[in-house]
Amino acid sequence: MKLENVIYCGDNLIWLKKFPDKFVDLIYLDPPFFSNKHYEIIFNDGEEIRSFEDRWRGGINHYIEWMRERVFEMHRVLKDTGSFYLHCDWHASHYLKVMCDNIFGFKNFRNEIVWCYRGAGYPKKDFGKRHDIILRYTKTGEYIFNLDEVREPYAEATVKRFKHYIGNVRKGKDFGTQKLHPLGKQPDDWWQIQPVAPSAKERFKYPTQKPELLLEKIIRASSNKNDLVLDPFCGCGTTIAVAQKLQRKWIGIDVSPTACKVMKNRVEKNGTIGIEIIGLPVNIDDLKSLKPFEFQNWCIGALGGTVNPKKVGDMGVDGFTFMLRDPIQVKQSENIGRNVIDNFETAMQRIKKTKGYIIAFSFGKGAYEEVARVKQNGLFIELLTIDKLLEYEEPSKEGKIF
Repeated sequence: MKLENVIYCGDNLIWLKKFPDKFVDLIYLDPPFFSNKHYEIIFNDGEEIRSFEDRWRGGINHYIEWMRERVFEMHRVLKDTGSFYLHCDWHASHYLKVMCDNIFGFKNFRNEIVWCYRGAGYPKKDFGKRHDIILRYTKTGEYIFNLDEVREPYAEATVKRFKHYIGNVRKGKDFGTQKLHPLGKQPDDWWQIQPVAPSAKERFKYPTQKPELLLEKIIRASSNKNDLVLDPFCGCGTTIAVAQKLQRKWIGIDVSPTACKVMKNRVEKNGTIGIEIIGLPVNIDDLKSLKPFEFQNWCIGALGGTVNPKKVGDMGVDGFTFMLRDPIQVKQSENIGRNVIDNFETAMQRIKKTKGYIIAFSFGKGAYEEVARVKQNGLFIELLTIDKLLEYEEPSKEGKIF
């Protein structure tokens, strides 16, 4: 199994368990926060919707245990000289720190980095919540830290003060041993970096997308060229895109087929072609296990269509064919009946289309009879089964999504 510059699709716990011990130099993860939010997003290519949940019905203990078994595997695959950065927010950062202390060891905790940023809107009865937490651990006491790579410019007043000091020394006055490093000052554990602006070139309309500048600072500090960087919750691929730019090797993992395709396109747009995605859905059982929006994305993509950007009030139309914009409806069900055809007929008439497609695992006799009936009225509805769509998709190398 290839272990670098590859995107793995599926549960990161399954993939992590397949990786060898101590082969990763740096791990950054931005897992779902314990925030009880639900996101439905359209990526900026206009074709994909991804749905994921930041809600954990079992409460905080369930969330921490879910994270613990994954962090345990990350600790195992990390080199002795490696570093680990866990991105979280105020909902669970203190719980996650205790968990990480138990796995990495209290002595290997290095920093609680506070990422500060500005934003719009403030609560009426609270201070504005304007920071995230990044917990930094190392595997051992011998670890990579490239201080000169991340030094920050001195404040203008400091530079002026230092010039005054140099002048006095040259005049024969010694005011001590104060020195300034020529590359800048050592950064503190609070970073002021703005989130990705809506109009930014790097923006992928991904609600938890992190700025490239944030990842660049982490990767420069805790890895060297040709080192291997792992992001097990890779989302839209910021970590691997920055790692690629900084001449690091990388691995990206995400449970979403949609996200995996987006990050592949993102890295390839930067000039690296032929990026491989391992673990995309290749059989009916894989597709049945997908969440509804992921299933919808896959079906419409397999047909070469585009997702309907209207998530609310779509009137039964989930997508459109690419050229003619004929409507598509997706059902993650078996034995679709007559009523689905009737409702789709109404939707077609509403948007003034005479041809459309319904995709499902199987259709009942009543559905086929209704399709024959509406054909007499000048409407042409094609019923496509999932096994037929699977013939259109190129199988992944591993052949299984978990």
